[in-house]
Amino acid sequence: MGGNSGEILMLEAPPEPARPWASASNADNLDALPYIDDDYGNPKVKEEVDRLVEEEMRRSTKKPADFLKDLPPLPSFTFQNHPMIGKEYERVRAGRPPLTLDFSSRYQVETPPMNKRNDESAWKQALHRAQRSLQHQVIRLENLELMLKYGPDVWRQNNQRLEGFLARMQKLAQQQNDKIEIVNRERKYHQQNTAYELNALSVQWKELCQKNIEIHSACAHIENHIEELRRETAERGWNLEDNLENGALSPSG
Repeated sequence: MGGNSGEILMLEAPPEPARPWASASNADNLDALPYIDDDYGNPKVKEEVDRLVEEEMRRSTKKPADFLKDLPPLPSFTFQNHPMIGKEYERVRAGRPPLTLDFSSRYQVETPPMNKRNDESAWKQALHRAQRSLQHQVIRLENLELMLKYGPDVWRQNNQRLEGFLARMQKLAQQQNDKIEIVNRERKYHQQNTAYELNALSVQWKELCQKNIEIHSACAHIENHIEELRRETAERGWNLEDNLENGALSPSG
């Protein structure tokens, strides 16, 4: 209790040193008590908080991007060992559309052009394309037959694996939810049990602040009274200091 002007009347904690918000080890501790603090649901308090936030945002010279300066920079991706991924990454960054792969022309059966109808090599190439197309269709039919024969079992097995994976994920999620619920229950229990002590300390703090104000007012009143007595004794010509030592008041003349 005190200060440069001697006018601080409240019991105040010492100011905390400035700490960077970006450092996890130096992060500010939150002192919110949501289970016992009723101010959060008060619309007037919310309105005042919103007003203070908007005022701080107006007065702040920081831009939203400035809050990321204290964070470590993102690692650079060079893809030295994966050139194909690097090319695709650059394409996505540049906003270029992906390359389209046309497989239809590979299996099309076409005759040689008119100017090569008498060319034996041209007909051989056309024959090879026809054979490739035929083999491609044969393989497609075989794949369809295999799908019809084994596809349902394969899909059922895949669904069983997915259901097992889903069950494991749901179990892990339930375990985490149970841990969160336990933490919330413990917080609520401790906050509600501590509410009586906090309320008592709050009342005691207010009483001490009120008493501090009363003492300060009484001291100011006494100081004013002493000044009045000094002026009165000076007007009457009394030596107040000597008379107080001797225990009596007498004119100095």
